[in-house]
Amino acid sequence: MKKEWKEQQNGCYTVRTCGWSPPGDHPVGCGMKLHIKDGRLVKVEGDAEHPISQGRLCVRCLSLPEYVHHPQRITHPMKRVGERGENKWQQISWDEAWDIIVEKTNAIKKNYGAESIIVFGGTGREACLYYYPLGFASLGTPNVCYPLSGWSCYGPRCAITDYILGAGYPEIDFAGHFPDRYDNPEYKVPEYIVLWGKMPLMSNPDGFYGHSLIDMMKRGAKIISVDPRINWLSTRAAHRLQLRPGTDTALALGLLHVIINEDLYDHEFVDKWCYGFDELKERVQEYPPERVEEITWVKKEKIVEVARLIAKSKPTAIQWGLAVDENPNGVQLGHAILAISAITGNLDVPGGITLGPPATLLGKWRVETRSELSEELWEKRIGAKEWPALSMALATTHPDETLDTLETGKPYKLRMGWFNSSNFITPTNSAQPDRWYRALKSLEFNVVQDCFMTPTAVAFADIFLPLPTFAEHDGVVITHFGRNAIFVGAMNKAFEVGECKSDIEVCIELGKRLNPEAWPWNSVEEFFDDQLKPELGFDFNDLREMGIYQPGYTYRKHEKGLLRADGEPGFNTVTGKVELSSTLFEMWGEDPLPYYKEPFYSPVSTPELAKEYPLILTTGARTFTSFHSEHRQISTLREITPDPIMEIHPDTAANLGIKEGDWVYMENMFGKAKEKAHLTPTIHPKVVHAAHGWWYPEKPAAEPSLFGVWESNINTLIPHKHIGKLGFGAPFKSILCKVYKTE
Repeated sequence: MKKEWKEQQNGCYTVRTCGWSPPGDHPVGCGMKLHIKDGRLVKVEGDAEHPISQGRLCVRCLSLPEYVHHPQRITHPMKRVGERGENKWQQISWDEAWDIIVEKTNAIKKNYGAESIIVFGGTGREACLYYYPLGFASLGTPNVCYPLSGWSCYGPRCAITDYILGAGYPEIDFAGHFPDRYDNPEYKVPEYIVLWGKMPLMSNPDGFYGHSLIDMMKRGAKIISVDPRINWLSTRAAHRLQLRPGTDTALALGLLHVIINEDLYDHEFVDKWCYGFDELKERVQEYPPERVEEITWVKKEKIVEVARLIAKSKPTAIQWGLAVDENPNGVQLGHAILAISAITGNLDVPGGITLGPPATLLGKWRVETRSELSEELWEKRIGAKEWPALSMALATTHPDETLDTLETGKPYKLRMGWFNSSNFITPTNSAQPDRWYRALKSLEFNVVQDCFMTPTAVAFADIFLPLPTFAEHDGVVITHFGRNAIFVGAMNKAFEVGECKSDIEVCIELGKRLNPEAWPWNSVEEFFDDQLKPELGFDFNDLREMGIYQPGYTYRKHEKGLLRADGEPGFNTVTGKVELSSTLFEMWGEDPLPYYKEPFYSPVSTPELAKEYPLILTTGARTFTSFHSEHRQISTLREITPDPIMEIHPDTAANLGIKEGDWVYMENMFGKAKEKAHLTPTIHPKVVHAAHGWWYPEKPAAEPSLFGVWESNINTLIPHKHIGKLGFGAPFKSILCKVYKTE
């Protein structure tokens, strides 16, 4: 249905758009109406005609006018004056910025090779789509890095899915593909939805609109919550499995034990479409509910009850979260979760889990730009040989190896860094951020792209390039980065502030100066036309008029030859089936079957250490008011969440002399961080939770303060390179600590 995307109203104009999401965040595609008067954004309201968000918006969207017109926002290119860390800058033109960047880039490539340049990508704006081509096709380096230890966000889940199913990202079927949504005759509401380490109302992850859970609950769906914490959705869940942090894989294997031994699995699907069932059956005998209760703290009766519900309820959907990724045992956890969905017949069925092709549209293009690099250069990618499971699936450097390279200069010295929406010395994604901070000092020239001056920019940037919000440039929202395109939405430029340039504009303009053959497009609209037309048959202007394109959905693609390149029925794996026993894992020297491994540091694996650090720390739960380290300077949002909050049980707090609102330190053998205590009976007495992403824009910018970045930096407690055997995962969700009041 065509709509007017720009309308004049009462002396101002209104632009309808699909936001990538609030400033930062992942490609959710919320529908909005932006009201502009005298060149300023004055009001944001939800677009009730948007079939996914239906007029509902979070507080970050509603506070967008405060964000875009904030007095601290950087809206022009800046050049450092003086030493790094002093926060002294001079405004320059884009031409001058490009001249400096091009001269430095060419000199470094000529003298040291293109591999000495590295691009650090973040998740804000659309960086996660464009930092690959920025590195591969504009700068010409093989080294693009998401600097999260074990690449522990979304990457492991995508890799596991690729290796086990040969398909794109699995997602709860929330009828998002259909214009008529839940009324579509092919659709069926899930009987049960398992939220495994996920709180979608706050995260709205990667194109799954969290409020759809409420819609499905109103239509009869029941929630099963698997989480060490009890959140708002957990309190509305039919069943809660409140487990010990880091023991998720044991729980998944315990559920499989019940489903298989009680003969509750889908025999037809297993016989026809699964490989390695007998081996999996033998493996799960090691995980009876009695043993799993000892490991996880979840009662054996609850394990049996929930396993039976998952198997017998048709359909049941499972949504996995960072509990999979931020776990050195997470590959095995993801493998086990996919096995549960597969053997119960819930893959690619109405109301179960939807599957996309491995990648489409922009998601495919971004990785294919690596063809701009020679094979010789591609082979120099940091960590690719050491960690093939990660490098093959994700096409990046290995982040832990990258820190090692910065510290040692081996296999070669890195000399130039490009930080694309990545403020990672805050407690956002890097483990041991103090080590990263010291190591990054060795880089000779750095460019930072962002909206505000950040600790990372003050510490390292020589050139600062200002980024727009989604409301200030044209673009495309594609859910799950093309790995499961539930819909495609148009981002329409509504106004502009200063001289900000979007990620794709930067790629094109820089690319035309350094590698023009790879960048034939003369405008952003022309680029998007070229991406949309071949696959979808319409151009960017058509998408503007549609607002949002929903492709529909074909269920049971494995039966119809829609998952494999050869058009044959089956899954796009080595065996052509769901690999309950993985041929690729075995090839890489890993156990082909899922197994449980105790966390590196726990009361079980390190009992002597646990005497000094008796509490289990889990981190990273989202809030409504921020996305990782963003939004800390937005007064409306800080009024709602003014401080970093750690959660602790009242009995534990009483024993430590801690009262509600006290500032406390969490400390372990790696570091310490300060947060404000919130006493809650919903957390286990042996567990604490800490907020992540905190820094203080109101504090001094210059070193050593860097906006107070070290005060509440919970990631200083997370060790470097404590990863799984295939290179994935890190202990962000399970590490030991002690807690005590600040003086």
